[in-house]
Amino acid sequence: MALLDLDPAVVATARRLAAEAAAPVIGIARSHTTVSVERATLRLAGITGADSTHRASDVPWVNRVVDTVAAHCGLEHGVCLPVFDALRRHDLTSLTELAEATAAGQVTYALPTGRDATRAAKAARTAIAKGLRTVDRNRAQRDKLVERHGDPARRPWIYLIVATGDIDEDVVQAANAARAGADIIAVIRSTGQSLLDYVPEGATHHGFAGTYATQENFRIMRAAMDDVSKEVGRYIRLTNYASGLCMPEIAVLAGLQRLDMMLNDSMYGILFRDINPIRTFVDQRFSRQVHARAGIIINTGEDNYLTTDDAVDAAHTVTVSQLLNEHFAHEAGLPDHLLGLGHAFEINPKLPDSFRLELAHALLARELFPDAPLKWMPPTKHMTGDVFNGYLLDGFFNLAGVLTGQSILLVGMMTEAVATPFLSDRDLALANVRYVLDAAGGLAEDFRPAPDGLIVKRAHQVLGEAVDLLERVKADGLLNAIAEGTFGLMKRPADQGKGADGVIAKADDYTNPAVDLLEEGATR
Repeated sequence: MALLDLDPAVVATARRLAAEAAAPVIGIARSHTTVSVERATLRLAGITGADSTHRASDVPWVNRVVDTVAAHCGLEHGVCLPVFDALRRHDLTSLTELAEATAAGQVTYALPTGRDATRAAKAARTAIAKGLRTVDRNRAQRDKLVERHGDPARRPWIYLIVATGDIDEDVVQAANAARAGADIIAVIRSTGQSLLDYVPEGATHHGFAGTYATQENFRIMRAAMDDVSKEVGRYIRLTNYASGLCMPEIAVLAGLQRLDMMLNDSMYGILFRDINPIRTFVDQRFSRQVHARAGIIINTGEDNYLTTDDAVDAAHTVTVSQLLNEHFAHEAGLPDHLLGLGHAFEINPKLPDSFRLELAHALLARELFPDAPLKWMPPTKHMTGDVFNGYLLDGFFNLAGVLTGQSILLVGMMTEAVATPFLSDRDLALANVRYVLDAAGGLAEDFRPAPDGLIVKRAHQVLGEAVDLLERVKADGLLNAIAEGTFGLMKRPADQGKGADGVIAKADDYTNPAVDLLEEGATR
C-alpha cells in the first residue's frame, strides 16, 4: 500500500530524466571495450589457471593472452578472432595450452580475415556458449535448491558479513552465522583488491581485512553454504563483489560458481576507488548483462554517499543514483526482482526527529521501487566506542527496516567503531534483529504516517530535489556531474583515474560473441 501519495507525474519525470542523463554514457559503454571485458570473455570461453613460473607473482593466463594480443594487433577488434585463429593455426587443443605457448613466446597474434575470420568467430561463439550454458545450469540449480530447501519465512532477509582473510575460517564463521539466523552471507574482499587489474587464482589464506575474491574461493564457500542450507532448512545466499578493475571477470566467475548476489554499483568504483569513469561504465554494463543471465541480484552502493556527505542534505543524491542505477540495470537486461538498490540509516542521531527522517527516506525508496529487493544498510558514520548506544541505534535501524518493508537488512554491529573485535558481536547483533522481527515484524500493517506530517512532507521534498538535480545532470552531462563532485563529494574527471589505459574504442568490425549472446538473451 502506498503511504506517501507520490505524484505519478513527478515519478515519471524523474525516471525520464534519469534515462536521458544516462543515454550518452550508455552510448559510450556500447562503443567501447576494456581489457577486463576481453578477459571476462575468454574466461567464459574456458581459460583458467595462472603462470606460476615465478611463484611470488603468479600472472593469470587470461592476462598473459589479452596483454599479448593487445601488443601484437590491438584490442579494438576484440580478443576472440586473434585468439581462436591462433588456436587453430598452432593446432592447440585448449586456451590454456595457447596461454602457455604465449608465455613462452611461441605465438604471434594477428587479426584474421576472410574464411579464417569466419572460422575463428564460429569457434569462439561455440566456446563462449558452452560457458554460458554452465551459467544457465547454475541458475536452474539455484531455483531447484530454493524449492527444495525453501526461502526464509519472513522478510527482510538477514545479511551478515564475514571477513577473516582466510577462506577456510570464513567458511566456519559463515556456517555458524547461518545457523544463528543469517539468510545471506557476504564475503568481504581483501582491502585493495578492487585496484588489482587481475583476479588471483586458487584458494587464499592471507587477505587483509577481507578475503580475496577468486574462483576457487567462490567454489569453496558455495559448497559450504549448500551443506548448511540442508542443515538449516532454507537456501543460504552467497554474496561477493563485482566491482573494481576486474568487475566483468568477477561477474563471470560468480555466474560460473552460482553466487546469488554481487555488489555492483554503476558509480562506486569511480567515486570511492578513483577508477576511470569510462572504464567503470563499460565494465558495469557487461557485468550486469552477465548478472542478468545468471539470475544474480545486484546490490548498489548509494549508502556510501552518506558516509562522505550529510545524510539529510544529500538525501536526494541517493535517490538520483538509485534512479540512474535502475536505468543502467534495465538497459543491461536486469529486471526489477534482481535490482537490489542501496540506501542507508546514516542521519546523525543527535538531530531532532532523526528517526522520522530515516523513515521518510526509507519509505521513499520503497515506494519508488516497489518490486526491487532493496538493501538497507546500518549506521556506521555516527557509531562510536559506546557499544551500548550503538546497540540501541542498530535496534532503531532494524525497526525502520521492518516499518518500511525493506528486503535485505545488513546486520549492524555495535562495535562498528572499534573494528568488531569479538565473534560474539555477531551473535548479539543477530539477537537484536531477531527480537525486532519477532516483536514488530507485522507492525507495518498498522503504520500510517500522517498525510500532512513530517514523514510524508520530507519524502516529497527529497523527490522534488532529486528531480531538480536530474535536470541539472541531464543539462550538464552525467560525466561532468561526476567530475564536479555531485555524488559523495568526490570529483572524478572522465579522462583521469585508474585503469584508463585499459579502455579501447571498438572498431566497426569489433567481434565478441559473448556480447552478442548476452544481448540475445537480454530481457529488455
